[in-house]
Amino acid sequence: PITAWLGSESANPLAGQDGPANPSPGRAPAPAASCPDPAVLDMLRRFDLSWEYGPCTGITRLQRWERAQALGLSPPAPVRDALLEHQDDPAVTYSLWHEYPL
Repeated sequence: PITAWLGSESANPLAGQDGPANPSPGRAPAPAASCPDPAVLDMLRRFDLSWEYGPCTGITRLQRWERAQALGLSPPAPVRDALLEHQDDPAVTYSLWHEYPL
């Protein structure tokens, strides 16, 4: 179910955090539309850590989701929706392990 993957604000330790109180001077804050909700990022981290969808190193999250779907592993639809909605954001596109060498 969607709620199991998105979680609730009370279960999400990142909920309600707006970032640093004093942003760097001279830097404009990023528009809200370009920054995914912390609950979405948490959902994607949990997807990365879910072994039942296969390995996630060396491929994007969307490639992993599509591979799991092709293998009949029923990956969560909300993950795919978030990946497509924020496809230009590297924090969304790549898994937790992206920066680690293979």
